[in-house]
Amino acid sequence: MERTEPLDYVSLTVPDGFPAPVQDFGSNRFSREGIALGRRLFYDGILSKDGHFPCSSCHQQIAGFGTFEHDRSHGYNSSHTLRNAPVLFNLAWSDKFHWDGAFSSLHEEAAQPITGIIEMAETFDNVIRKLKADGAYRRMFRRVFQTYDIRPVHIQMALEQFTGSLISANSRYDQFKRGELSFSSDELAGYALFQQHCTGCHPEPLFTDYSYRNIGLPVDNLLRDYGRMLVTGLSSDSLKFKVPTLRNVDISSNYMHDGRFNTILQVLNHYSTGIQQSATLDPMLAGGISFTATETGQMVRFLRTLTDSSFLTNPALSRP
Repeated sequence: MERTEPLDYVSLTVPDGFPAPVQDFGSNRFSREGIALGRRLFYDGILSKDGHFPCSSCHQQIAGFGTFEHDRSHGYNSSHTLRNAPVLFNLAWSDKFHWDGAFSSLHEEAAQPITGIIEMAETFDNVIRKLKADGAYRRMFRRVFQTYDIRPVHIQMALEQFTGSLISANSRYDQFKRGELSFSSDELAGYALFQQHCTGCHPEPLFTDYSYRNIGLPVDNLLRDYGRMLVTGLSSDSLKFKVPTLRNVDISSNYMHDGRFNTILQVLNHYSTGIQQSATLDPMLAGGISFTATETGQMVRFLRTLTDSSFLTNPALSRP
């Protein structure tokens, strides 16, 4: 076997103020070549059975690599997925993945949508057959993994490198914290309200504590999705879902695990008047969270400062 040029290894950049990442990528060392391979796979319908459902069909850059203005994503054969596709950035700081925390690594998680019958509906055998028929892919896999063989684990590792490298930390909020700009009076007031009412679940700077909580959403009688309980089997986890990050929240609608809310205003109204009492309801929400009309507007203005336009438009992250 001929030698290949050494890989250009890269380190994960930890933004100022961020804690240390919790994901250990030591067994899948990131390289520019590996990230490029993962990026190409992410945007390529070759991973899906009919070629129409790449990862990017549910995880769109314009929506922070979530699904833009849609409740639940579409999959193979006109299927509708169970949940709203979560955004994909700052994933190195999460210890588990999916709304119910079913997966402990991005490497492990990457297999599920490829083989899921209501998502890509493909098999790894078929994917590998298609990849081996493409000379460019053969060369890229050979370069990154130093083997002529293409294995499922190589596909998963490449996708892990691309998605694990996605970092969003340059919003107006970040620039404000760095002293590069000033907030308006409404943004400042909204920030104060946020710190008073929301940081118990959405602490800065990641704007999530990665916990699982029941926030009082009535169960959808058609979907019958009970969240974390489906993974742990514990009744104490009934209706608990992972707390999502609020970074880029203004452009990542729809909201909640099943995308039931179209707007941030609907979300805020839920916390004010829509919380359903149950045995597993988070105690912090027992009395709801009420905002005046003025305060609601101020909260929305602050939340919009969390939009990272440079991340959403970065050509290095778009379709290659």
